[in-house]
Amino acid sequence: MDSYFGGTPPLSKAIGYLVVVGFGALFSVFTTAVVYMDKIFSGNATVTSEHFNTAGRMVKTGLTASVIVSQWTWAATLLQSSNVAWNYGVSGPFWYASGATIQVLLFGVLAISLKDIAPSAHTMCEIVRARWGKSAHITFLIFAFLANIIVTSMLLLGGAATVEALTGVNYELASFLIPWGVILYTSAGGLKATFMASYLHTMIIFAVLITMITIVYIQVYSSDQIYDFLNQTVSYSSEECQVLFSTDGTVESSFYYDDNNKKQYACGAVPNNNSGSYLTMLSADGLMFGIINIVGNFGTVFVDQSYWQSAIAARPES
Repeated sequence: MDSYFGGTPPLSKAIGYLVVVGFGALFSVFTTAVVYMDKIFSGNATVTSEHFNTAGRMVKTGLTASVIVSQWTWAATLLQSSNVAWNYGVSGPFWYASGATIQVLLFGVLAISLKDIAPSAHTMCEIVRARWGKSAHITFLIFAFLANIIVTSMLLLGGAATVEALTGVNYELASFLIPWGVILYTSAGGLKATFMASYLHTMIIFAVLITMITIVYIQVYSSDQIYDFLNQTVSYSSEECQVLFSTDGTVESSFYYDDNNKKQYACGAVPNNNSGSYLTMLSADGLMFGIINIVGNFGTVFVDQSYWQSAIAARPES
């Protein structure tokens, strides 16, 4: 937390607990209530284990699409995309988004084949066992288990670190409290509850995006101003940056570099970018990140059971 906001969180701990505990509980109760209302009005009050695990295999296109958006908007989508934008300029978030799109498009083709070839399947590993036998089944079980550990750890630690930075709530405690809301509504409503929750998540995501774009690019600044600011930022020399980020306007009192002689602020030319610009796609480091991101995301999609579960739960025509 000391590396954020000068070590002083901008929000109080009370707000942190309100978000983690209060919002989680409210979201859990609301999602569970929506699921039970759906059971009553759809005339399907009795839910079997099959329906619990597959949502009846009758989820429509709109809900399936919102689930994919919610599943792919995790902690790294917000934190890592911002980080690579800070490091590599516009090429960073472009390659992040591109690297996350290819796999979903290819998985859509695979999902169509899944509904045709294995319409009664429940998990990805079940399909592997039926097609290739026990050895392949165990191999994919290990891959899927490791992928879920990595993804879950990233989600919890990313969310907990953000809460700690903003409010001062201990990240270990936040990591423990955050999952409980999800556990409660999933236990109550099964896969259908997670789909309802994902729809609400997507609504919140788009509301925040529209709000931020409106405030930054319309109310406070404009796209032309942002463009000029970025060009001005890379025009400073190293000495000018050290003077800008100093306590008394001298290089000697500068805090522009950290103890490892690495710059801490976005000022000056971007290394390995064309003309040192933030506004270029000709970035060697950005391209390298793009390659790594594309290759790595194949693993986080094709061995992540949540994507297979969405395909299994969807209607064949979806």
